[in-house]
Amino acid sequence: MAAWPNLSELLAPPARKTAVGLLGAPLAAGSVTPGACDMAPELLRRTLRRIGRYDVETGRELETAIADRGDVELAGLSIEDATPRIRDAVAASSEAHALTLLIGGNNAVTRPALLGLGGELSEIGLITLDAHFDMRDLDHGPSNGNPVRALLADGLPGANIAQVGLASFANSRTMHEDAITAGNLVITIRDVREHGIAHAMDRALDHVAHCDALVIDCDIDVVDRSQFPAAPGGRPGGMAVHDFFHAVRRLAADPRARVIDLVEWDPPLDSTDLSPLTAARWVAECLAGYEMR
Repeated sequence: MAAWPNLSELLAPPARKTAVGLLGAPLAAGSVTPGACDMAPELLRRTLRRIGRYDVETGRELETAIADRGDVELAGLSIEDATPRIRDAVAASSEAHALTLLIGGNNAVTRPALLGLGGELSEIGLITLDAHFDMRDLDHGPSNGNPVRALLADGLPGANIAQVGLASFANSRTMHEDAITAGNLVITIRDVREHGIAHAMDRALDHVAHCDALVIDCDIDVVDRSQFPAAPGGRPGGMAVHDFFHAVRRLAADPRARVIDLVEWDPPLDSTDLSPLTAARWVAECLAGYEMR
């Protein structure tokens, strides 16, 4: 063991039987703002060695091995063609592991991630940490701006969807009204600031209390742009990064959480190491939450 134990030491071969799997979905096609989200999985893996395993606040050291299942081959594919590949890869990972960490790629990976769990959509819940509703229309096909609307069209009930961190001047009235009409729980970033992230997580989990399995969508643009510059949709006034970490750990601790994704990280937008370190810390928070189960 290294003198300073770090997360990279927990990565294991894909064939190893572990509770947690790591899967890359480097999808950049169909992004509303074109970018290079496909570079994120590789950079995250390289950055894990810079994140330690010891949590000074709890006195616990992370020890759960992570089977690295590699990246889904998506080069040159449209969202339509990429969707079944991601769905099948998530299905295989979910069968092998209690928790799958899915690294996008843009937010279009969230829909196949949820569909990959299989079973009845009425039994699956979706909690998003996102500045946006992701409710753009479907007239021109799927994009990273409409995975929630697409899932509603697939038959996922709004009663199974909780959206946390929604930002002003980043959404439309129609999206907001459609989300409410569908039955989605809507928690704005102002709600988070005024009542605290713990209260927001209580409300989100209460909303999906009837669901047997959960998918957690972490769109990194929920974080304030100053604390994660490499998110194309990030804006000033977003979620404080310590609140984001709290939310991720809390949600990962729920035994129903089967898939947690991290999406919309566009590495070239940040010339510093702030964004990669934040993304790699996300892995630590997911593991810390899992080990609380």
